[in-house]
Amino acid sequence: MNESWDTVAAVDPQALQDAALNAIAAASTTAELDEARIRYLGRKSELRQALRGVRDRETGMTLNAARERLESAFATREAELERAELERSLSDAQVDVTLPGERLPRGHYHLLTQMRREIEDTFLGLGYESFDGPEVEDAYHNFDALNTPEGHPSRSVLDTFYLNGDVVLRTHTSPGQIRFMETHEPPIYMVSLGRCYRRDTPDPTHTPTFHQVEGLAVDRSITLADLKGTLLQLARILFGPDREVRVRTSYFPFTEPSAEFDVSCFLCGGAGCNVCKHSGWIEMGGCGVVDPNVFDSVGYDPEAWSGFAFGLGIERIAMLRHGLPDLRLLWENDLRFLEQF
Repeated sequence: MNESWDTVAAVDPQALQDAALNAIAAASTTAELDEARIRYLGRKSELRQALRGVRDRETGMTLNAARERLESAFATREAELERAELERSLSDAQVDVTLPGERLPRGHYHLLTQMRREIEDTFLGLGYESFDGPEVEDAYHNFDALNTPEGHPSRSVLDTFYLNGDVVLRTHTSPGQIRFMETHEPPIYMVSLGRCYRRDTPDPTHTPTFHQVEGLAVDRSITLADLKGTLLQLARILFGPDREVRVRTSYFPFTEPSAEFDVSCFLCGGAGCNVCKHSGWIEMGGCGVVDPNVFDSVGYDPEAWSGFAFGLGIERIAMLRHGLPDLRLLWENDLRFLEQF
């Protein structure tokens, strides 16, 4: 008790306040100010010790008044120092807005996505409707409704991925035609683009996963001439305005008559080169007039309606258009290759 009274009595509030104010004024950084705050207002400071030993009202009021003035002075000086440090930092880190900016790398669509969008936009411009069918299909939509007989090689487990019973990964985008016709009345103009799957061994011209574009038109009095005109328009958009289309007879279960179509070589102009195997023509895909049995499976009257269908591989279009030597390059995710397109 006597020691506390002695401490209180020994403290000169005015002298202590003057010393603290001098230390506050002398502090040039917030770190120096914190040291002064601890020295004069900390738990073990002379002022705090004196306040703990106060026994009369007058001394307590004097010491508390000194504490409040010092706290206010510390807060004011701290704001000044923080503002000065901020201004100094901004001044040292000035940006020259006249300097050229740093060009950030930008990504772009994969080549297959670019081709798919271009093809889709072409058909949308022709008045077709785009339709996305499921990639996991049943055998009915993938084979039966498309007039594919039971013994057809495409139904073999060596050619098709069977998941469970008659559930398969679609082998072409043609099932989209059936699903679209099941829910729409003619006339119909639709195109379906998407991923397909077959048990192919990867090589320069085959991959187990690939993309197709499938087109279907159903209306009155449609002929092969309408089909050829549509394919010619597509070929000229994809490969140039001078392309010509050639149609050759073929066989597909879901079209009758069936055909395969070629486009005149865009590289040699028909003179013959490595791309067209010196024939002047490049094979594109299959097409034909929709078989009446396909119309029967969806409830269309084949006597009243006619139509054409076609299908071609998007990878093949990209390969021919850009002279790619190997389809597998499109699936290897090598940026050195992909950044070229």
